[in-house]
Amino acid sequence: MDAMSQARFAAALLDPDMGVPEEVATPENGRFAVYRNNVVAGLATALATRFPAVETIVGSEFFAAMAGVFVRRHPPRSPVMHEYGDAFPGFIETFPPAAGLTFLPDVARLEWARGVAYHAADTAPIDPGVLTRLAPDALPGLRIALHPSLAAIASDHPIRTIWAMNSGDGEATPIERWEPEEVLVVRPHEDVLVRLLPPGGAAFVAMLATDRPLGEAAAGAARPGFDLAGALALLIGTGSIVAVRTDPSSEERS
Repeated sequence: MDAMSQARFAAALLDPDMGVPEEVATPENGRFAVYRNNVVAGLATALATRFPAVETIVGSEFFAAMAGVFVRRHPPRSPVMHEYGDAFPGFIETFPPAAGLTFLPDVARLEWARGVAYHAADTAPIDPGVLTRLAPDALPGLRIALHPSLAAIASDHPIRTIWAMNSGDGEATPIERWEPEEVLVVRPHEDVLVRLLPPGGAAFVAMLATDRPLGEAAAGAARPGFDLAGALALLIGTGSIVAVRTDPSSEERS
């Protein structure tokens, strides 16, 4: 089968309006329909595995229907299945039946970040003592390298609370205060951690990730409720820091 034929075959697998490709047409064309359904169902199941809290929130039938639409619009680009689904949170934002669940895309982003963290490279966190040995006047110019598994998500919704309630990580009780939450996701060792950041924490982490000095990142994240000491303690305590340096030519490692 040449490249053009392979492309037609792949397109037909995910488009029920397309006929059976002539390259595989047989008197029993129903077999291709069964295979097509199995492919779509298999990809939808893979999405349910990657986004279990989303499935719990909307229910299995709704999720299967939503995932089926997504699969047909966004076929896999890689044979590595754990890389499939990066566009799913954005798709949920544009999926009309889910329009009333405004928090759902951010819950999906949190779950995607957890999957990415799980498969990220293993890197040893820094020895916290390295920071205590730095002179105070060196801190504003300090540049911090973050763990490759780390992600920070800011949401207008209490996404960590919602995720925890629907993943078995928290008690399923009514949310008394519907407030924005910012979340840190990281896997310094075997387990993926999901922790709340202070307000402005996601912006702080994003600036550190672009090699901004600590003082500049803190100023850029400053807003009511931002706690620099608390944010740094969280990064250290979760093993999110893998290296620090006080200037481009010097670097301290654990």
